[in-house]
Amino acid sequence: YKPLSNYQELLGCVVRERLLAATNLQELVAATVAAQVENLPAVANVLFMVVQPPACDRSPSFYDRPSARTARPARNYLEDEARNRSLGLAGEELVLRFERERLMLAGQGNLAGRVEHIARTQGDGLGYDIRSFEVGGQDRLIEVKTTRFGALTPFFASRNEVEFSEERQDNYQLYRLFGFRSELKLFTLAGSLRSSCQLEPLNYSGLPN
Repeated sequence: YKPLSNYQELLGCVVRERLLAATNLQELVAATVAAQVENLPAVANVLFMVVQPPACDRSPSFYDRPSARTARPARNYLEDEARNRSLGLAGEELVLRFERERLMLAGQGNLAGRVEHIARTQGDGLGYDIRSFEVGGQDRLIEVKTTRFGALTPFFASRNEVEFSEERQDNYQLYRLFGFRSELKLFTLAGSLRSSCQLEPLNYSGLPN
């Protein structure tokens, strides 16, 4: 087989056109990302959800091509899912449970009782969702991102969240919950999002020159 870099450009165009024309598939995806979470998934032991972060090999020789950035669909379903507040709250509730059980297992019941759902008690604009603690008592400041899809599903971070992750990189962790509709798993990324993730700017604000 030829290397991936030599694949026919027409193949990608045909696949995109077929997907854009598949209205039934689009309706199914739209319903999935908008579905409200009625109950938290049954997880026997939340501490067993943790897996290693996935490897993401994005070769610049492929992804920097103009053809890889064109023909994007008019609707971004992952943005729709990111705006699904019930899904986000469900993920935060599971992480609250995870953090309390993690600290209890470490014999730190006092710290477990102080874990705080900051997004609810102080608002959703501080750059993180949950204040937890390391076993030694230091802050663990957690931003939770939840998806019904796979581990490599991109997530969205605000400018405030990225800047906060840099300012408090010694205490900051991103918790990525994935597979919410089937087999729920979790991986964590510590430190600045600029260091732990591949960030791509998608929105800009502008003023005339």
